[in-house]
Amino acid sequence: MSRQIPVASVDELTPGRRKLAFVDGRSIVLFNIEGNVIAIENSCPHNGASLANGQLDGHVLRCPAHGLRFDLRACSEPDAPGLCPARLQVMEREGNFELLIEDPGEPE
Repeated sequence: MSRQIPVASVDELTPGRRKLAFVDGRSIVLFNIEGNVIAIENSCPHNGASLANGQLDGHVLRCPAHGLRFDLRACSEPDAPGLCPARLQVMEREGNFELLIEDPGEPE
């Protein structure tokens, strides 16, 4: 089962902006890059550093702790293939951006 959780209004997350959100105990950072909203876990897969304040150059985010670069479009790391921040699905609905959160199945 999945849930849709509002995290930002369309007016709040305009192109060029980013927003840190906390959903179900998880830290998520959303980026609006040229009108395309991308949501990732706010944790560098290399060492867990926060990515929210990383330098963004186009679609490439640089980790502020160690300088690793992540292409947010392709969810790839040019310097170390295989490392990628976890992405979450974002949708726009009724003037808000919502995260689609997959809930684990019911225990048997």
